[in-house]
Amino acid sequence: MVASLVREGKRIADIGTDHAYLPVHLVSSGKNPSAIASDLRSGPLENARQTVTENGLNEKIELRLSDGFDMYYHTEADDFILAGMGGTLMRELISRTEWLKNENLHLVLQPQSHAQDIRKYLCQNGFEIKTELCVSEGDRLYIAFDAFFTGEVQKRNDTYYYFGSIVNNTDEISVLYVKKLIERLEKERDALKNSGNEYSYIDNILRGIEND
Repeated sequence: MVASLVREGKRIADIGTDHAYLPVHLVSSGKNPSAIASDLRSGPLENARQTVTENGLNEKIELRLSDGFDMYYHTEADDFILAGMGGTLMRELISRTEWLKNENLHLVLQPQSHAQDIRKYLCQNGFEIKTELCVSEGDRLYIAFDAFFTGEVQKRNDTYYYFGSIVNNTDEISVLYVKKLIERLEKERDALKNSGNEYSYIDNILRGIEND
């Protein structure tokens, strides 16, 4: 799913690469000519080094210790991938990297949680979210989307921040994802209501789905 959002023929950077499975797949398949794979910690980076070496890609994939985008220059890659981390962390890493506000760069994001945080940041800071996808692996559902900087603030509501354009997808997995997210929000709302806390914002989010 994530690989399908990466543009063919572009130089890629995988932020938080862990075992470097994604850049190895993209480069070995011929979709992308080169990659930089980075991680915050030396342990995961050694795992990445082993994967890259086993696949004979040391000349095409550079490994780098980096906290997010800190050890990158904007000219080193075209497509920047953040996969397998929370949306709140994604927001933090992107918000402190001003050079990502470049129309020529492409973000590919796969938030494991709090997707609403990164969607909201992107919309309010001049990025346009393009394609949103959903897949399943066993009982777990995963989403991914890509974004480009346009400089135009996208006026969206909380329903969009939580559900994105996945509500418009007609495939079975996307429909199931929307259903499960609605159920989770309903449980959260009921818990807040029973404990005497404010819950109207969740009603507003769910009302937006009903109106759609």
